[in-house]
Amino acid sequence: METGPLAKYAHLPEDYFFFPKLEGDIGPRMWFNGKEVLNWSLNNYLGLANHPEVRQADAEASIKYGLASPMGARMMSGNSVHHLELERQLAGFVMKEDAMLLNYGYQGVFSIIDALVDRKDVIVYDAESHACIIDGVRLHMGKRFVFPHNDMGGLEKQLQRATKLANETGGGILVITEGVFGMSGQMGDLKGIVEMKKKYNFRLMVDDAHGFGTMGATGAGVGEEQGVQPTIDLYFATFAKSMAGIGAFVAGDKSVLKYLRYTVRSQIYAKSLPLPMVIGTLKRLELLRTKPELRANLKKIMKAIKSGLKENGFNVGDSQTPPTPVLFKGGVGEAANMAMDLRENYGIFCSVVIYPVVPKGVIMFRIIPTASHTLSDVDETLTAFNELKAKLDSGFYRKEELVSVTKMA
Repeated sequence: METGPLAKYAHLPEDYFFFPKLEGDIGPRMWFNGKEVLNWSLNNYLGLANHPEVRQADAEASIKYGLASPMGARMMSGNSVHHLELERQLAGFVMKEDAMLLNYGYQGVFSIIDALVDRKDVIVYDAESHACIIDGVRLHMGKRFVFPHNDMGGLEKQLQRATKLANETGGGILVITEGVFGMSGQMGDLKGIVEMKKKYNFRLMVDDAHGFGTMGATGAGVGEEQGVQPTIDLYFATFAKSMAGIGAFVAGDKSVLKYLRYTVRSQIYAKSLPLPMVIGTLKRLELLRTKPELRANLKKIMKAIKSGLKENGFNVGDSQTPPTPVLFKGGVGEAANMAMDLRENYGIFCSVVIYPVVPKGVIMFRIIPTASHTLSDVDETLTAFNELKAKLDSGFYRKEELVSVTKMA
């Protein structure tokens, strides 16, 4: 029986390619498959996961409150002065009147979308939006239109359709995009979308999960980077990236946030964010505000890896932010061999992405630079990728099985 290109890897542990285990302290050097690897796969952008002040704040809050406190949903019995203080500080940091904490980013986004629109309203969204946005759009019982990625001409065509429909139904229009698209590293054209507000009546919601803490003069995100933060109606970000934690928040006008507090089902019917995480996030936000050197070092490493790859002839797309795709031409079998070679023989771990996330015939390695990486890490990686490319061009990965059963045992 003929088998697919991945069949020869059937002997590998199930957590090798999918659900891999990275062990040890979070940082540029971790352990995978029994070996130390240079790790480019974690969204620990500012290196806060193991920052001593963060670890201390997390530990002290856990000892004082435990993980159960507060018990209950925020609306019932799970509120605290710390939750309110974090919301106040987050709102000020991202230049909004108010903010609301969310237990998880993914659930938060699609639940916010569900709360904001009814069957009379129209959603217009970017074609490359994250899965949480897509799932939120799927919940919508009214009309939805998608525009080609970052295509302002395409957006205007859909806004024309949406405006006509909204006038007929008596509804409104919600435009949704991302600040940073996590796979490509592209920034959303927020400035272009905001410009459309001069001609069309809509609210803009931005998922800035990868931009919060990394982009803008103060780290307030892509809206700050592009000079349009005040004109974003709803600004969403997660703590799971630059803040190295759990949870998320949405910020905007007081009237809209008050409405959301009473309608976002994923928060109304969920236990409150535990106090150790809330207090730990206050410490993370303090460091984000007071230690610009963290963001400066991230930008130094980001610039070094991007420019080094480009100078060596690699295709990194038009990434303008930390996520850095490295694109090759090849099939699924070649992608698997390259990933194994990189991990087992070069000691470098970064995520490999294949069809259907990218088109057929494309292999993408996604490098995530952080403030904890060094320039020597960059040099080591460039050397490995140069050798990887030479092997791919020679056809080596089409005929070699790199790791035997005994080697993996």
